Amino acid sequence: MMSHSQPPFAMPAADGVAAPRVRDAGRESLHAERWVELYARVALGAAFLSAVASRFGVWDGTLDLTHFSGFLEYTAEVNAFMPPVTVPFLAWAATVAETLLGILLISGVWPRWVALASAILLAMFATAMAMSLGLKSPMDYSVFSASAAAGLLAQRAFAENRGGVR
Repeated sequence: MMSHSQPPFAMPAADGVAAPRVRDAGRESLHAERWVELYARVALGAAFLSAVASRFGVWDGTLDLTHFSGFLEYTAEVNAFMPPVTVPFLAWAATVAETLLGILLISGVWPRWVALASAILLAMFATAMAMSLGLKSPMDYSVFSASAAAGLLAQRAFAENRGGVR
């Protein structure tokens, strides 16, 4: 008699030899997909938080606003098509958005909306870079790739939670 834990087509063990285990490919695939999804969320979230940390000198060990003035200059360069008066707002808005999205991506809160917002923010950044600095810049820094990864996370989260609020 077979145990209930074996699939019905598994052969019982004979003469003390264990029967080969039949793997559930669907379950293993889902498990692997979850690890890849976690990796993508953490990688994107860490990239956002690392960029913010650089703006405040965390990587240099100084933790001050001195570095932020350099980020203001970079924001003006990337958004060369925008009026100069908007640069401080754009810099602070990007900083707040990247901080929140980084934390939320890593923690896994509201995965559909956070991934979608991340994809949109990265696409906007890549587009601004391409318009102001040329296409090579966002390509070299993989901004379009990061946006696509966030888009895939959003698509997966929306597909898994049709009808849910999550």
